[in-house]
Amino acid sequence: NIICHIGDSDEVLLQGPRVLVTGATGLLGRAVCKEFQSNGWMVTGTGFRRARPRFLRCDLTDEDAVRRLLQEYKPDVIVHCAAERRPDVMEQHADAAVSLNVHATSTVSKEAAVCGALLIYISTDYVFDGRNPPYGEDDCPNPLNLYGRSKLEGERETLRLCPGAVILRVPVLFGEVESVTESAVTSLWQKVQEATEESYPLDHCLQRFPTDTRDVATVCGSGIWSGCLLDDPSIRGIFHFSGKEQMTKYEMAVAMAQAFNLPSNHLIPLTEQPAGSAPRPINSQLNCSRLELLNLSVEPQAFSTAITECLWPFTADKRWRQTVFH
Repeated sequence: NIICHIGDSDEVLLQGPRVLVTGATGLLGRAVCKEFQSNGWMVTGTGFRRARPRFLRCDLTDEDAVRRLLQEYKPDVIVHCAAERRPDVMEQHADAAVSLNVHATSTVSKEAAVCGALLIYISTDYVFDGRNPPYGEDDCPNPLNLYGRSKLEGERETLRLCPGAVILRVPVLFGEVESVTESAVTSLWQKVQEATEESYPLDHCLQRFPTDTRDVATVCGSGIWSGCLLDDPSIRGIFHFSGKEQMTKYEMAVAMAQAFNLPSNHLIPLTEQPAGSAPRPINSQLNCSRLELLNLSVEPQAFSTAITECLWPFTADKRWRQTVFH
């Protein structure tokens, strides 16, 4: 809420703009909530299994529940972060994952159009096959796995049911994690720390562009929403945002070790994709010039700086832990 002073003594309580964040318990959702809160928004976050006590519990696959939620809170903006984003899990639990990534997205899109909210749908670089990077927003998608196909279908449903929506494609994310296993990037920290005689092979084949959720959140809030305030019709449709440093998982792990002055000779580069996992694009680099040309992007922090900020609460130095949690 915002207090507005009128004249010498009268005060009028004004309602700030309202944003609804789905998947608010997740890595990106938490960062998006924090960004909008810091800019004076009234933030409503939803989750499911981990929702209470901080957020509302809402089953996004329940159309009536989603309709009631939007009718009650009447958001000006919806940032749809909720998704099953683990490719290997999707292959094993396809029906449930598609229900969330596609059907729930259809419901949110339809209800966003009804209530007149700006919808920002978070998608992925995995809609591309990785054979001809970098990829612009208008390049033809060709996902290699079920995760990519489900997110592409979610994009299509979003634009079909809510034509004024924004699609924001992002690559692999890291950020202020509650557990290092929460991100495919920060999960590498476990192997970095275990500097024993045993060697750890890490992928040195797939090219990634690790991206900080705090930067993505800034793009959603200060970037896209600020642009929409200008009533610019070009600020609709598909956008790309990405970190700028190209790294394999092996290179990320070595960078973490260097940032914390730890040995890395136990980390072994693996130049073949492991058998049995969902296929992934070899290099799905995103061309982000559309956001940049509209002046809606942000300059990402260097990976070594950002990952240090995210990981230092999980170092062995208990004094650092106390600094964070007390």
